[in-house]
Amino acid sequence: MNQGLTISQEIAVQPAKTAVYFTSEDSNSLHALLEQNTFKQQAQEVKAILQNERLLEASRVDPEVDWFYCKLGIDSNYFESTPAVVIARHILSLYAAKMVSHATGAKLEVQLQSKTEGSATFISPSNPGKRDSPAMLIEQYIESQYFGEGYHDETPQQQAPVTFATTLNSPKPPASLPPHGYRLACYRTTGTVSSQSPVHLRLYYLTKPIFPQSETPVSTTEADLAKIGDLQFLERSSEATKKIYQEVMNEVVHKLGPVIKHYPYQTNGSRLVVAYRRGSTHSYWSAISELYHYHQMYATHKYVEQFSNGIVIYSIYLRPLKPEVDINTLIGKIAEQASIVYVLPRTSLTSLFLSHQLSFPEVTYAYVGWKFAYQFLNRYATEYSALAQAIGDDSTKQSMLAQLKTRLSKDTFTEGRVRDAIMQYPELIRQLYGDFEKFHFKGTKGGASKYDVEHGADIIHTIKRTVNNELDAQIFTAILQFNRHLLKTNFYKTTKTALVFRLDPGFLSKQEYQNTPFAVFFVVGSEFRGFHIRFRDIARGGIRVIRSQNMTQYDHNSSSLFDENYNLASTQQSKNKDIAEGGSKGTVLLSADHQSKAEVAFRKYIDALVDVLLPNDEIVDHFGREEILFLGPDEGTADFMNWASEHAKQRGAHFWKAFTTGKSLSKGGIPHDLYGMTTRSIHQYVLGTLAKLGRDESACTKFQTGGPDGDLGSNEIKISKDKTIGIVDGSGVLYDPVGLDRAEITRLAGKRQMGRYFDKSKLSAQGFFVDVQDNDVKLPSGEIVESGLIFRNNFHLNPLSSADIFVPCGGRPESVQLVNVNTLFTNSGESRFPIIVEGANLFFTQKARLMLEEKGAIIFKDASANKGGVTSSSLEVLSALALNDDEFKEHMCVKDGQEAPAFYQAYIKDVHHTIEENARLEFQCIWAEHEKTKTSRCILSDLISNKINHLNDAIQDSPLWDNQSLKKRIISEACPKVLLNLLGVDKIIERVPVPYVKAIFGSYLASRFVYECGLSNSEFAFYTFIQKLL
Repeated sequence: MNQGLTISQEIAVQPAKTAVYFTSEDSNSLHALLEQNTFKQQAQEVKAILQNERLLEASRVDPEVDWFYCKLGIDSNYFESTPAVVIARHILSLYAAKMVSHATGAKLEVQLQSKTEGSATFISPSNPGKRDSPAMLIEQYIESQYFGEGYHDETPQQQAPVTFATTLNSPKPPASLPPHGYRLACYRTTGTVSSQSPVHLRLYYLTKPIFPQSETPVSTTEADLAKIGDLQFLERSSEATKKIYQEVMNEVVHKLGPVIKHYPYQTNGSRLVVAYRRGSTHSYWSAISELYHYHQMYATHKYVEQFSNGIVIYSIYLRPLKPEVDINTLIGKIAEQASIVYVLPRTSLTSLFLSHQLSFPEVTYAYVGWKFAYQFLNRYATEYSALAQAIGDDSTKQSMLAQLKTRLSKDTFTEGRVRDAIMQYPELIRQLYGDFEKFHFKGTKGGASKYDVEHGADIIHTIKRTVNNELDAQIFTAILQFNRHLLKTNFYKTTKTALVFRLDPGFLSKQEYQNTPFAVFFVVGSEFRGFHIRFRDIARGGIRVIRSQNMTQYDHNSSSLFDENYNLASTQQSKNKDIAEGGSKGTVLLSADHQSKAEVAFRKYIDALVDVLLPNDEIVDHFGREEILFLGPDEGTADFMNWASEHAKQRGAHFWKAFTTGKSLSKGGIPHDLYGMTTRSIHQYVLGTLAKLGRDESACTKFQTGGPDGDLGSNEIKISKDKTIGIVDGSGVLYDPVGLDRAEITRLAGKRQMGRYFDKSKLSAQGFFVDVQDNDVKLPSGEIVESGLIFRNNFHLNPLSSADIFVPCGGRPESVQLVNVNTLFTNSGESRFPIIVEGANLFFTQKARLMLEEKGAIIFKDASANKGGVTSSSLEVLSALALNDDEFKEHMCVKDGQEAPAFYQAYIKDVHHTIEENARLEFQCIWAEHEKTKTSRCILSDLISNKINHLNDAIQDSPLWDNQSLKKRIISEACPKVLLNLLGVDKIIERVPVPYVKAIFGSYLASRFVYECGLSNSEFAFYTFIQKLL
């Protein structure tokens, strides 16, 4: 370098000796090209700006600008949409980057950007096949800030994206991000930065979409591009492009998941087109880029097009990095794997894919195996079993030991510890995936292998030889257990929204899960993971969305996910003893970063379940017979039941009407809250107990969790006549020791409003309301409440809550357990609540219930008390199965603004009667058995449930089912009278699926026998009971 000259002067006077990045093209030829250029006038403006600023050597202005316009090969959209002053900045920045490279000998680094209110432009070097290319970081940035769907990165190191965001000086999204995200056109320059340089540039151009004017809101199923497309897209796109977009649009508007197609493009090129509903996944754009880079492809240009119906379409023009590679050998695999990418675009294991240690299907399988292993690695060790045996029947010590074991196992097998093992041994994941593929991919040579729960001895041997400690061996063995017990999955289905795995529950520990379920479904999506567990072939239960307020709660919810699901389903199984369906439950745990996506997660969960319920040639079915699930509402899903039923119908499920309960009136549903179904059962136990004790309800005090805004809470207020002293709900604690104003809480219940809307003027001098948002509140007693949230969460443990009756109508599972049940005792050791009717599922642990009974409480557990809702839902299912579509619409669907059909009104009365009758019969049975044997009522509840369920199974398998006259009599007694009058018993038996009719027959016969004859009865007693029916 000449020390007397600046770099720019040296380049100007000695162009032959300069670096390859600088333009050395003949100026005359460039000038001739510029004269023919469409943007000649703009180029002259740019030159004038650069010359006036004098930041660029005067002799370099013409060659750099001319090359930029004529030889670099930037798409015309850039020049049409970018002001001359911004282009001048870009040319100057590019030149400055060249000078830095020339001075330091480093490679060329270019990062150009411009942002306006309605558009943005980014330019960087394009290095096909290189993940560390600045272009990849730009794509992640654009995805996080301009598409409105987010770029989600679970990887422990996030340095690169953060560094790039800092470089851009704008970690925040544009001030006016449109509801549909920005459009994107991305081009790779056809030319290089100079005649001797190999460096191409990649340009990203973003604009706000402008849609055609419409007097009415655009339907999500509208498919006409002329009505939903951006005006510029409609004007500029070729007819061929619009034809392709219309084709995929017609398909995707009727699907929950993506539509993925590919089309030939020029010589050895392919156009990958991906359409999906905006917001239904995250990080998809950048993940697709990483996918084709993995397969040694690069994009010449690509587009993201937004549509006003909520659909997003990617169009990516691909070529192989190596020209000798035939793109047709790879494009099919890329399109196929793009479906899996949609399901799990980015996880903590993605780095194994980016480093080419695992393929995308393999890393997706690794993620599923990771989450499965974490749930089920807390197995009983021999030391635990020996200690448990030594403790014997001491319930307190056994409970403490179980809690200690759970804590220690989760401390040992944390999610991070399991992930670390997978990261360390990707070769084992590759072998386990090959084993998984062998049994579930129909494309396997010779077809999928036959189901074999004992297979994999060679894998066990490899695991032992590979890992260097026992914990890692257990982790990979648990993943093998997943393979061994997997009956079917949608993993290889062409399109899917989430992954579902139907497992034989034989992998569950008998010591931990004493009652083996009938089926376990494991569902994994980009925003969630969850389970569905059912204890009988014919079973029904709600789907619960689990949210987490912070990471501590998320960690707890994550570690206890299966156990919570199992316990809920088990409780449901006990609760459902006198109806056709056995117990089931579903859980959807929202990921820590996706707490606002409950509906998206629920829809994917349902769609995935339907994938394996319906026949599908792409799915290997090792179960081999039809399965039907009956689902209902639970926490966070009450508003989604209509959609789930309609979606099942759209997917072609013949059972769609009965698929979900809790639907709206217009869909033939029986809303539990509107008709107080669950509360009718709970209140029967309150009234029955008071009658036995000779107490007047109006003279009794009561405390309840679950407020006037909820189903149980509002209906408990409406149906009761007691003196309610305290209500705890989502808003806080409402309390008055002399009794809350009955008219005021009834008003709130009628409006379904929280306790914070209680008229405070109606509180006595000792009364108060503490909001969860309040801090440092002084109570009438003088006590200071530092945190309203903590006060609310623990008020049921506060002595102020003491009352004659406690009815939990809401609250998290295990709110009262071994470690805090002592707070429910008085100083003299008696229960602060003489009567407890557990309305909320699993509010108490069994150990806590037993200790309360020991202290004199009369307690009826959830499985007995809270069964009104399940009875109502069961009869809702029956109506959907027995009535054809026309009859169902006529008799069960309530038209908006009109009175319910006469049949519907009569059906509701029959449902009420059945709920009250079942509750009364079980209450009498529990009371009588307790009086006779002094056995705990909580234990009696389980014993009665178990006896009915076991007898039910035996009856269904016995010759009694073949007795036609007995069958008709039992079905006639079990069915609502109005349904029987409309159809007759023969038509009901003919229309309703045989397994369901069998379940009605067995459950009714078994429950009536046990309720009438009690627990201590002989086989002869059952014979006598049957003889009376024949």
